[in-house]
Amino acid sequence: MFIEPSLGTKQKHEPKGQIEVICGSMFSGKTEELIRRLNRALIARQKVEIFKPALDKRYHEKHVVSHNENTIRSTPVQFADDILLLAGDCDVVGIDEVQFFDEQIVKVATTLANSGKRVILAGLDMDFEGKPFDPMPKLLAIAEYVTKVHAICMKCGNLAAYSFRLSDDQEKVMLGEKESYEARCRKCFYEDRH
Repeated sequence: MFIEPSLGTKQKHEPKGQIEVICGSMFSGKTEELIRRLNRALIARQKVEIFKPALDKRYHEKHVVSHNENTIRSTPVQFADDILLLAGDCDVVGIDEVQFFDEQIVKVATTLANSGKRVILAGLDMDFEGKPFDPMPKLLAIAEYVTKVHAICMKCGNLAAYSFRLSDDQEKVMLGEKESYEARCRKCFYEDRH
């Protein structure tokens, strides 16, 4: 007779850390999906901490806000390492606009996941030139789960994976919204870049 090892004895379930990355273009719903996942964790009565880069003050100084104006409280941080100091004993760590952090965010996400936390990161996977937006490629490589969300091309209506900058500004990081960027499909993105 086979007896299941867990029957009759309580097993302690150690938290299993993991990294989830939500990526895509501007206006694709990355932050919306991040907020949805974090709210579900809150409903499940998990301890949640949310962070964003201090430089991102487009919608609110302290809250993570989607383009649809859904919001969740967060802690703005200057440096990725600050997240390790502030995450405490939470179960879930959410990080928005991850592309604005330096390469240290990869080590931070790994450290958090290795300590048993669920780490959910959202950010652009490509910059305004259609090139991989560091540190996102490294985060995509180490993540257990990757979700790529798409916007709608503002020129032709097809699925869009690119963020087209409307100005001639060549700075890699330029905060902006609908006045500065449009979501574009591959064809429309490259037609207007040349």
